[in-house]
Amino acid sequence: MGHYAFSNRTEKLLEGFEPSFDFIPVDPLPEAEFVDRLRRIRRAAVVGEYDALIVHTDDVGWYHTSNSYLRYICDWSREGLLIIPTDIDKGLQLVSFFSDSVVLPPAGEPLLVDKIWQVGCWGREYADRPGVPIQKAVTSVRDILAKMGLDSGRIGLIGDHTSAPYWAKLGAACPDVEFSAENGIVDRMQRVRSPREIELFRAAGQLIDIGIQAAYHVIRPGVTDYEIYAAFTFAQLSRGGETGDGYQIGINPFGTHCGRPYGHIVAPGDLINLYISNVTYRGYFAQSSRMIAVGKISAKQEEVLEMCAEGVRRATAMARPGVLLRDINEASFSPFIELGYLPDAEARTMPFNWESMPDGSAREILRQYVPDADWERQGRRLDHIYPAQRGPHNPNLGHEVSMPGMPLYNISSNNFDRLEPGMVFVLHSQWLEPSVAGANLGDCFVVTSTGVENLTRYTPVETHRVSV
Repeated sequence: MGHYAFSNRTEKLLEGFEPSFDFIPVDPLPEAEFVDRLRRIRRAAVVGEYDALIVHTDDVGWYHTSNSYLRYICDWSREGLLIIPTDIDKGLQLVSFFSDSVVLPPAGEPLLVDKIWQVGCWGREYADRPGVPIQKAVTSVRDILAKMGLDSGRIGLIGDHTSAPYWAKLGAACPDVEFSAENGIVDRMQRVRSPREIELFRAAGQLIDIGIQAAYHVIRPGVTDYEIYAAFTFAQLSRGGETGDGYQIGINPFGTHCGRPYGHIVAPGDLINLYISNVTYRGYFAQSSRMIAVGKISAKQEEVLEMCAEGVRRATAMARPGVLLRDINEASFSPFIELGYLPDAEARTMPFNWESMPDGSAREILRQYVPDADWERQGRRLDHIYPAQRGPHNPNLGHEVSMPGMPLYNISSNNFDRLEPGMVFVLHSQWLEPSVAGANLGDCFVVTSTGVENLTRYTPVETHRVSV
């Protein structure tokens, strides 16, 4: 038989599953929180001598947006160009619906917006009408600015790499306006979270733990990675998770692959990595990572698993307001140094899985046949060793968690910032040696007034064991 054959056994695997705790749903953020954000944004525009700000979020396919700026400012989860006049007596105006991936509300209705303009998806093939959607959107923005008396002076721009063609056409359409990039106005507001935002992060963390518990419930020899992935997905989506594509699963005897399910059948001796890099709840995401050992594994694998778990434990014990992020990073790598895996915790010199050559030139992936019966049964084979370099995934401990598409800070040796109450981040300790051993273990935290709260505490960071 080639590819794994589906049967109704898949649905039955979750029979009897109950998480060890009750999920606590959280209502959307109140409008008052968006009012306060808009006040702070407008104040920053005044300080920057701007007459207005224009915020852009684009569609990137499959009903996803390129960043979360619009959702953060006015709770709009689609694409658009938001015009924010600095003067409070002038209302916000949104130009949107210029893609063919439109999703109508709910969830929707942008908060605090005075007028919404529909541009429409133009083009010969789509609508048999001449025109370019980007140009139509920019022309609409130009006309709105003119009517508001904002077609001269200074305007700040907030967007991402997908915004470049819009900004270029807008500059040509409004020659009397001085445009400047001002992402920092919103980016700086992401560092410390409000109590209501933290409730949403907490809910996202609970969804992760429920999904992981569901995966634990179904994992046994003979079950496929499809079924494990589906169990996790069903458990979190059925309780309010927004997407089912923000995480990876890896299974092999060495714990060194992490990607999408492909039909691997769980067998004794497997190491399973559930790398939950994004479960989103009402626009906010959490992250964690767990390892599952199926039956007996090697002493080397046990050492790597415990080393990474200890790295998370030491970093967690040190984390509290006022502590340098660099020092937390140092604490997490101390077990690696003590066991001789690394000489120090410096990012500049640390080997890591996706590292190029020391001079920055490309590193060749070693060509070598890797047996994989489940892949070969489908007519394919592995002919390269992944990853190319031993070490952690990244030369650091972790990073901020936020809203999808927002810039993040790293918890690394070169970050001399101090922890503050309200900061939210993931600490994940990792080590992979190709065809030898691997581990990826981590938790999500929010900084409190005295320490940190573990948002993914309902599943222990230590390796989960499946008896054979």
